[in-house]
Amino acid sequence: MIGIVGIVVTFVMVFGGYLAAGGKMAIILKSLPFEMMMIGGAAIGAFVVSNDTAAIKHTLKDMKKVFKGPKWAHDDYRDLLCLLYELIRLSRQNPVALEEHIESPETSTIFERYPKIRSDSEAIDLICDTLRSASMNYDDPHQVEEVLDKRTEATLHHAMHSSHALQTMADGLPALGIVAAVLGVIKTMASIDQPPEVLGKLIGGALVGTFLGVFLAYGLVGPFATKLKAVIEEDAHFYQLIREVLVANLHNHAANICIEVGRQNTPGHIRPRFSELEEALRGAKAA
Repeated sequence: MIGIVGIVVTFVMVFGGYLAAGGKMAIILKSLPFEMMMIGGAAIGAFVVSNDTAAIKHTLKDMKKVFKGPKWAHDDYRDLLCLLYELIRLSRQNPVALEEHIESPETSTIFERYPKIRSDSEAIDLICDTLRSASMNYDDPHQVEEVLDKRTEATLHHAMHSSHALQTMADGLPALGIVAAVLGVIKTMASIDQPPEVLGKLIGGALVGTFLGVFLAYGLVGPFATKLKAVIEEDAHFYQLIREVLVANLHNHAANICIEVGRQNTPGHIRPRFSELEEALRGAKAA
């Protein structure tokens, strides 16, 4: 919702200020379809050329995050800590019983209590693969820790591709606006014998291209890329929390200490309170 508000404010302030200063919308509206065809079409074409099909689909899918915001909320972090606590506690009490949960999370009675987490394949794979690795009795926990670091970095790098693609498009839009403006000047030069009022409209139409390229870059596409980057980075904290808790588990800390390590490494605005988490953990024990 806040994204829509931002877009509305941008358009109202830019065009409202233009009209308040005595500007006429007629010349912009007349040139807009042709300029948008040149600038927008060239930007989309360059985007398609520089990305493969999977990246294009990924970017289009991620565009929804600009308006929806992060996937994981405060309650999801609390549920994740409860899930990890149950799994760690079970791994200490009965490692054999843990296997049925990490080998078949889709039928696990533990995972089914957290349907949103279970529906995220990356989170489930990260949890199950790490617990499976821990059961292999690694001599050095740092081996698993290094694997986790590389995996989370690779996941974040892949998730960031859509933000990078949009930012690249934003960087190119002002130049494409200049291309459209130059074409407008070429068109104007072909009518150099016309009276000044005609030439003025032609030059004004040409400058719409420069305006449109800069406006789209810094008023829409660039902010979209920035917002998408912020959302992806915030969602990455969810997977980083899994890493922190399971690494603490590899070092044989008590289950409560492992969970507290994860809680303390959660960003403040989504971090569960200590008392809130204690109550949730008591509910997990009872279950």
